[in-house]
Amino acid sequence: MSEKTGPHASTENIINANGSSDDLAVPVYVPTPKNAKPPSKYRKIINWTIASAVLAAIYAHFIWATWYFIEKTEGTLDSTTCTGYGFWMILFIFINFGVAYKFVLKKYCIPPIERYVWKPCAALFKKVPYATLGFLGLILVAILVFLIVDTSDDWWRLMPLTGLVIYVAFGFLLSPNKRQIPWTTVLSGLIAQFILGLLMIRWDVGRNIFSCVGDKIDTFLNYAVNASAFVYGENLVLEQGIFAFNSLAAIYLMSFAINILYYYGIMQSIILNLGIFLQWLLGTPICESVNSAANIFLGMSESPFLLKPYLDHMTDSEIHSIMTSGFASVSGTVLAAYISFGASPAHLITSCVMSAPAALCYSKLMYPEVEEVLVKRENVKKIKMEYESLLDAAVKGAGEAAMIVLGIIANLISFIATIYFINGVLSWLGTLVGYTEEGELWTLEIILGKVFIPLTYTMGVQWDECEKVGQLIGVKTIVNEFVAFQKMGEMDLSPKSKIIATYSICGFANPGSVGIMLSTLGAFMPNKRENLTRLVFRAFLGGCFVCFMTACIAGLLTP
Repeated sequence: MSEKTGPHASTENIINANGSSDDLAVPVYVPTPKNAKPPSKYRKIINWTIASAVLAAIYAHFIWATWYFIEKTEGTLDSTTCTGYGFWMILFIFINFGVAYKFVLKKYCIPPIERYVWKPCAALFKKVPYATLGFLGLILVAILVFLIVDTSDDWWRLMPLTGLVIYVAFGFLLSPNKRQIPWTTVLSGLIAQFILGLLMIRWDVGRNIFSCVGDKIDTFLNYAVNASAFVYGENLVLEQGIFAFNSLAAIYLMSFAINILYYYGIMQSIILNLGIFLQWLLGTPICESVNSAANIFLGMSESPFLLKPYLDHMTDSEIHSIMTSGFASVSGTVLAAYISFGASPAHLITSCVMSAPAALCYSKLMYPEVEEVLVKRENVKKIKMEYESLLDAAVKGAGEAAMIVLGIIANLISFIATIYFINGVLSWLGTLVGYTEEGELWTLEIILGKVFIPLTYTMGVQWDECEKVGQLIGVKTIVNEFVAFQKMGEMDLSPKSKIIATYSICGFANPGSVGIMLSTLGAFMPNKRENLTRLVFRAFLGGCFVCFMTACIAGLLTP
């Protein structure tokens, strides 16, 4: 084995699943910063002291707030769920659950349940032929009965079922190994996507929770707008609302905060646990599951970094799944820009969450696994980020955000300019055959809107708005989602059509992203560049179809 397998990685950090040093083993990669100093023997004591002090302060404040709420105010928990004491109580419960999970549940409760309950039941279930498919089939029948009863007063709401059937059929027809399709994974993913939609879109409590979360994110991102006004002046930021100074300012704050969460290992824990849950739910390999969970928060170029040491050992099906997940979702750092165009924060978050299981199941439908998966759950360890300190992590986050903002500005200017150029050419060609009136000029939006009318109709959009939503999907697919969200903010759409449009364009599947995906993964796995170029277009289509399926479920569940 060579002395180094990655930047600043030492030999003692490279092990295989059984702890040996065999050269063929899949490496576990834990980067070591340059000039890293051995940890002080007092460091652990200091960290524990700080954590205990913070936890004690949280408990003291919660007790104080509880006393004040009961004795000095006349509010109720319902009225303060998203604004006052009720919201603080919810946060307090989550904090206690996190502490209990880390120190009690994870070590002492979950392993015995998994060993003595879950694994024996799973083994017994596998002995019965087609038991899993039968169980999933019953759930699908229950969902269908629910939809029939729920839409009894408006049968038009069942139209998106047609779209779901069409997109699944497309995935099946495009599959090169139809006999290897894991139908349990496909059905599990579809059921999980529907249940998430039911909880987050249709259920009043779930919808209110995510609406509250969306409002809090919006409030958090607005702090960046105030900071931007301090730097650039209130006239440019607050009064004129110039996009580069107003909307994009929030990206700095998001990247800044995410890097801090990475420094403390919080983000890695969240992503790894979500990935393990998706693996348990869908039966997909751990790397695909972790990547799909990461795509809820990160972009398609950031998520693979978590899997950097394992990428070169992945099968074609796993690579296809990683690319599909990247195309089917968006990065949390750019949600602020979409919100500034009028998109609902709650629906943007819901779309990212629903796309996680959908991308996994659809990628396995389009490109099933036929190779041996080398990277198992026991290989995966949390990766430590190369930050010297909290301040170093925060500063690097802000610096990375600057590159993201510059890239967004460059892409917007170039792509919008290209649209203007294409529209100019189309308008000129139209005038040569008699289309001279202002409302009849040929434009890219009008052509794409007409092409995608059947597509939007199967999602549940009313006929008179199908062309508008089709324009958004077309612009998102051939240009990018920024331009599509910008145009959506300028359109007069009904609330339901706007919701369906939001889900259908909330993804990175566009030509520019294809180049980003190939360059990012190509740098991580140079030995598999041919595999990447062979699979990327298929994954691009998969990402588009996942967004359309999510839009169909939103159409089914939105009255």
